[in-house]
Amino acid sequence: MITRRGILLSSVGAAAAAGLSLPKAAFAQDRAIAGIVFQQDQYMRTVLMGMAAAAEASGVELLEANSDNKLEKESQLIDTYIARGVQAIALTPLSADGSIPAIQKAVDAGITVITFGTTVNSDLPKASITSSNIDLGNATGDAASAFLKTLAPDRKVKIATVAFKSLLPEQSDDRVNGFLDKVKDQVEVVAAQDAWLAEKAVAVASDILTANPDIELIYAANEGGTIGAAQAVKKAGLEGKVFVFGIDGTEQLANMLLDPDNVLQAVTAQQPFEVGRLALEAANSVLDGKEVEANQSVPVLPLTRGNPDGVKAFLEQLKTLG
Repeated sequence: MITRRGILLSSVGAAAAAGLSLPKAAFAQDRAIAGIVFQQDQYMRTVLMGMAAAAEASGVELLEANSDNKLEKESQLIDTYIARGVQAIALTPLSADGSIPAIQKAVDAGITVITFGTTVNSDLPKASITSSNIDLGNATGDAASAFLKTLAPDRKVKIATVAFKSLLPEQSDDRVNGFLDKVKDQVEVVAAQDAWLAEKAVAVASDILTANPDIELIYAANEGGTIGAAQAVKKAGLEGKVFVFGIDGTEQLANMLLDPDNVLQAVTAQQPFEVGRLALEAANSVLDGKEVEANQSVPVLPLTRGNPDGVKAFLEQLKTLG
């Protein structure tokens, strides 16, 4: 976990993994809110930063944990937080249906639940803070469509998609279908694979390029997939021949858009700091007895190689969050 001034970071994740609960005496503040992410990428770290800022501003104790993409661990963490006696839990549920039993236990224990990033097929959460995954795919699709009109105005381009359907099927499908809706008359999809971590995506995208030497574009549906796809193109020496479009906005991806290698062409960023801030504020509002909007959508942010000033402005904004 990352360390920040003024925020007490718990060892809840380690305690849950060991099957232990934490004594209330270890915490001094009156209101404790738990924030559960499912992996340690820059997006999730920035979500926690948004939560931390809102918690610090409101004098709330923020407890952080990571479910490591494991539904069983997610349930264990929620059990630990129930035993800890937190007032609210904000989490990215791993499954629209499979996460419901654990959330139900929290609600039955009188805990306010807020979801962010993804949600569940239930009205148990008091609010859901998300960026539209269809909007994310659409925005990158718009950039790709404009690019393809110049690259191949009179023919269809063969492309591959790198997604995360086996991890979060609904979210992955929305991002891929949102992209394809914008380019469907301009492309032919010849390969579709899953790989959401950069190391795996390098291998998967490299295999795709070897098996399909006529591919000219790869679309990746998340940060790790985008980084891995771009690295695979460079590894194969295909700069200027294969172009990458992706999802998520991080310092690494922004710098790749500014790199003269001309590989990564566009991404669409979420605003994770805002997602985290709104999730924590929604939890506080519910606990204060205030009405909150059940479904809150955070706008997406297109970033393209053709607008370097916009990319540089995004990088400057990221620096303020560090």
